[in-house]
Amino acid sequence: MRHSPIRDDSIRRFMEEQEAQMLSPRACLSRNSRGRAVPEHDCFLRTCFQRDTDRIIHSESFRRLKHKTQVFLSPTNDHFRTRLTHTLEVVGIARCIARGLRLNEDLAEAIAFGHDLGHTPFGHAGEQVLAELSDSGFHHASHSVRVVTVLEKNGAGLNLTAEVVDGIGKHSKGRKGSLILNGPDAPLTLEAQIVRISDLVAYINHDIDDAIRAGVIQPEDLPLEPVELLGERHSIRIHTMVKDIIATSAEAEGITMSPAVSDATERLREFLYASVYPRPEIDSAVDKSKQLLRQMARWFLEHPVDLHARLKHQPPAGQSLNRTLIDYLAGMTDEYAIRLFKDLFVPHFQLDISISPPAAKTGDHP
Repeated sequence: MRHSPIRDDSIRRFMEEQEAQMLSPRACLSRNSRGRAVPEHDCFLRTCFQRDTDRIIHSESFRRLKHKTQVFLSPTNDHFRTRLTHTLEVVGIARCIARGLRLNEDLAEAIAFGHDLGHTPFGHAGEQVLAELSDSGFHHASHSVRVVTVLEKNGAGLNLTAEVVDGIGKHSKGRKGSLILNGPDAPLTLEAQIVRISDLVAYINHDIDDAIRAGVIQPEDLPLEPVELLGERHSIRIHTMVKDIIATSAEAEGITMSPAVSDATERLREFLYASVYPRPEIDSAVDKSKQLLRQMARWFLEHPVDLHARLKHQPPAGQSLNRTLIDYLAGMTDEYAIRLFKDLFVPHFQLDISISPPAAKTGDHP
């Protein structure tokens, strides 16, 4: 017996009406979305932003985040953050801020889930190498957009809403980036600004927590004044920052912090870049990962047939070898990159000698 599709969209319409009644006038309502690049019928149950979240968390790129570095490469301690757990922390913080400001939690959640899909293996070290290698430059935020619009679903992309794609592309701040983007560079929504600041809150606090767990620093090494203002434990600091963001942003034009909390947060960010990330315990592994990626890139540029034989999905006709290589390297997990490096450069016995050995066809590569 065949079941007929459910065509009654009253549940979704009820939720859209609830948004209009309960959310702030500044919120981005799902029924007012700018839509998708390829128009689709609406879901009978989910709003468009809820649907985007489901598409992201069911994607291959999202699953690979569990084996991509946040700061510490190939840690033996199970409690260090990965790119996936970082993403989940950003989701939680963004959802809390959106709720406190009566903005659209579903939109903030979708952007947060997708914001780091374009990250490379080995964290920002991998990003730096790909920026060197790419003919057009490389940044994880813009590559995250490429993942959701081009690379996922065998080249079809996820066809997300314009607001989610925009928020993903504008989430990154770098070392000196402002908390708020103004002018033509500003995100389309306040929910995207929430994810931008939530990313900062998350990584500052969990990178400090992981550095202490690793013995790279001690709690007393942290700058005194920011700790006195924000709190001695990372959970307390997150609480202080989130509460301040909600209180300050309620009457502000954008999503922001008070001057005092913003200054303390910036000082912690500066401390990480000056006293944690360059430490030999981290920097040595970073240098090795860079050399690994550079050596594999040289191999594939010299052996393009081998590169194409290892791809799960073939690139579109006419795409440059450089673009194909960058997409391939960026999609790798740390573990896959290390296994592939060993396969290419470490002598080992292999019964079936061929261009595409069985070990490379495990299905976990991009």
